[in-house]
Amino acid sequence: MARLPDLGVWLAKKSHFLFGPRQTGKTFLVRHTLRDARVYDLLDSSVYLSLSQRPGRLSEEFDRDDQLVVIDEIQRLPVLLNEVQRLIEGRGLRFLLTGSSARSLRRGGVNLLGGRARTRYLHPLTARELGARFDLARAIRCGLLPSIYFSDEPAADLHAYTGTYLQQEVVAEGATRNAPAFSRFLRVAALCNATIVNFTNVASDAQVPRTTVYEYFEILKDTLILHELPAWTASVTRKPIVSSKYYFFDVGVASALQGRLVAAGSPEFGSAFETYIHHELMCHRDYTGGEPISYWRSTSGFEVDFLLGDHTAIEVKAKEHVSDRDLRSLRALGEERPVRRLLCVSLEPRRRQVNGIAVLPYRRFLDALWQGEYA
Repeated sequence: MARLPDLGVWLAKKSHFLFGPRQTGKTFLVRHTLRDARVYDLLDSSVYLSLSQRPGRLSEEFDRDDQLVVIDEIQRLPVLLNEVQRLIEGRGLRFLLTGSSARSLRRGGVNLLGGRARTRYLHPLTARELGARFDLARAIRCGLLPSIYFSDEPAADLHAYTGTYLQQEVVAEGATRNAPAFSRFLRVAALCNATIVNFTNVASDAQVPRTTVYEYFEILKDTLILHELPAWTASVTRKPIVSSKYYFFDVGVASALQGRLVAAGSPEFGSAFETYIHHELMCHRDYTGGEPISYWRSTSGFEVDFLLGDHTAIEVKAKEHVSDRDLRSLRALGEERPVRRLLCVSLEPRRRQVNGIAVLPYRRFLDALWQGEYA
């Protein structure tokens, strides 16, 4: 199975940060595509200890032939970035700096290389990467983290994974000292997946102050567990809502935090299917440099799940038969301003056209997306 990000192309001329949640496959990708690189794994206690005691040791270990260096889990030792900058400027080395959290690198005083490195993201698997091994029901039920998608016991692995995130990514990093409160919040936040969040209600349900809820949402975004989807506000006749929506990075992780595994036909399947399509759109944007993604909702109740730039509107329906009523929000958006494409991504078996709206099987939509038809 080949992953879509081409590290060789990315690193041909420029150093990069590569961020992604744990177990998305960063280490696997490095090992299989950058075999000639010198690799420093900061999860290795001996490597961490030697470089933390004397960061200058990094430059002493390079040979003349070294051109590419990988530092895995760079957020564990941000002080190394000063040395990395010196080596980029003085010796022309290129670095791949991977991490599962950007939080510690965003704190005041940390050197982010001043534009000398671009930032990229690695996500869980896509249908395109899995090819014939992709199964929608399994993706919805288990999520698309490689080790869990192929697991014989995905429920147990998801439970362990969410515990690892709570413990390692949040508590161990010192982002919060109140693990029980954050644990309560995390479940409530997961139940708000794919929605506009009412922070007051979340605070009440999680039994934490409202200001703490804002802080916790920032932690989830910084640790790449949560993605914020901004509102599209260019509509004219219908007043738009400006609040963001939030999606967990993996549909399986979201379901596990909610305390359930979603099956086809269940009441939760629609939201999970929408979360999965959001994941594919995020991957396409981040791997290909695609259009920004947003959503539209009017104060009168019309809502379209996703917009690509200003040209493609996408409504997601987990249905084998899409009714005329299911298309009303797309029609309303089309009345607001000219949109090049109005799409309804569904479980229908064949493509059809309904008054200017294309109703698409989800696999046909994904094939067209990755082939660049919606640029």
